[in-house]
Amino acid sequence: MNRLDFFIRRLSAQRACLTFAAELIADIEGPIFEIGLGKGRTYDFLRDVIPDREIFAFDRNVGSYPDCTPDMDHIVLGDFRETLLTVSDQTRGAVALAHCDFGSENRERDDALALWLGPAIDRVMAPNGVVATDREMKMESWRSVDLPPEVEDGAYFLYRVPAMEAA
Repeated sequence: MNRLDFFIRRLSAQRACLTFAAELIADIEGPIFEIGLGKGRTYDFLRDVIPDREIFAFDRNVGSYPDCTPDMDHIVLGDFRETLLTVSDQTRGAVALAHCDFGSENRERDDALALWLGPAIDRVMAPNGVVATDREMKMESWRSVDLPPEVEDGAYFLYRVPAMEAA
């Protein structure tokens, strides 16, 4: 697949999956984590699709368009391998949706990051919360969500984080 078609496929899948994720979390309270703000396009999209939610964006630095940049109370700057750990105590069990957009051309690095990121996100997720991501994440307790019909397998990934079982 040429790069333009691959890019269109990924962005179309991302839009469809985030729209569907918004439906899946309609009855789940809690904020949204946008892990990988980038240019701010998906942050901007999430503000439109889920306007009543608080969205916290994580990135190394601000590289987003000015109109797609969260206010300073909603942006967490630094390496998210560090910043996610610092906010996990305050947000443990509260996040309704985590959107992880961290893919690069380096699949080996991305796979290693996904292995680390899954458990870090799991700590903050609300029961039945949803994780949407551009890379496969292999968390044994998470359940894959059937993708919208227009999304090809492997173009994007959706997971449901189970409710905690009673002890």
